[in-house]
Amino acid sequence: MGVEQKINSVLNKAPAIKKIVKKAYQVAMYAISPKLKSEGEIVKITPKDGMEYFFGYYDKSPWDISGRYMLCLRAKDTTKDVAPNEEAEIILIDTKDNNSYKVLGKTKTWNVQQGCMLQWLGPDYSERIIYNDFRDSKYCSVILNLKSNEELVLSKPVYSVSENGKFALTLDFSRLHRLRKGYGYSNLPDYTKNEKCPDEPCIWYLNLKNGDVKPLLRYTDFKNFENKASMNQAEHKVNHIMLNPSGDRFMVLHRWLDKKKKYTRLVTVNVDGSKAFNLSDDDMTSHCFWKNDKEILAYARKKEYGDGYYLMKDESCDYKKMLPQLVFDGHPSYSPNKKLIITDSYPNRSRVSSLYLIDKDEIKTVAKVFAPFKYDNDLRCDLHPRWNRTGDKICFDSVFEGKRGLYIVEVI
Repeated sequence: MGVEQKINSVLNKAPAIKKIVKKAYQVAMYAISPKLKSEGEIVKITPKDGMEYFFGYYDKSPWDISGRYMLCLRAKDTTKDVAPNEEAEIILIDTKDNNSYKVLGKTKTWNVQQGCMLQWLGPDYSERIIYNDFRDSKYCSVILNLKSNEELVLSKPVYSVSENGKFALTLDFSRLHRLRKGYGYSNLPDYTKNEKCPDEPCIWYLNLKNGDVKPLLRYTDFKNFENKASMNQAEHKVNHIMLNPSGDRFMVLHRWLDKKKKYTRLVTVNVDGSKAFNLSDDDMTSHCFWKNDKEILAYARKKEYGDGYYLMKDESCDYKKMLPQLVFDGHPSYSPNKKLIITDSYPNRSRVSSLYLIDKDEIKTVAKVFAPFKYDNDLRCDLHPRWNRTGDKICFDSVFEGKRGLYIVEVI
């Protein structure tokens, strides 16, 4: 572990001090570093009109099945609040018509890290989109048919949507907002805020055809599952639900905070809430991705080997270390044919983030972009790289031109 990583590990126990030290260090390092705005064959997709454009997380694709149309959000300002109550516009970009665009609708429920869970709806990814909103004083999700302009409003927001478009899983966005800024929604207060581990549902199953909702798991279910002493007086949350490709199983990060120390484990579960498996439990798991129905790539900690990327086999203790050259966290995903991996880095001491393309043992830096200081901490703009559906283009969010925008690099 390098000096910076050791210092970061110590400061994780004092988040407020960590922010101050990190900012001072980056300002000092930036002052003496070569200045870089961008590097690579980067093409901007969104307009340069003073507005902020972004898509969201790395586990979804903004492209439709044809590769012609892309989705994104447009907001006036994303530098003041991680989850504003102000409306954001839902934009459809036509990449075959000089990136012209039209406004499809608006949402009042979004955040700077994951947007409003905007995405194309399977299995065709061509006519319908789904996104979260706040209507009639409640969180909801909306399925919009782009050809008929008809809406289907469902009584729960979505978090992870099945590839067949039949169902979604969701969680408590208000509690998530309180405990992890930039990932939840602020429209409604957290009614569980006075309970460290509520005996309340934390994951729900939502039928996208008829709107039926079924609670799957409670916070107490996670606390009681292979319990540790550190859980008993801790505050609990769940985040980062991801369904596997066939939709029969999902992963979720169970996190608990005990006396300023944060713990995370990766748990996999059947979609009916049964057969939970503690897949990675050495205190830290960060960003993950299903390679297939049985394997998960994750940046995690293994006590025997330390922090890094690991390919883990679900419902087993089998794993292997991957990408040993990349010793820092990022947002990894496999190409549609599973032959390539894309991941990124957080801003380095010069405030530069990098985009990495991995082909077997070869790691190629395909882009570097600068991150202005006003986009930092909870308001940061992670690259969150995503594949198109044929695996020859990658889209990412960036702020190197002063505002959030969508950019593309081609895979050569």
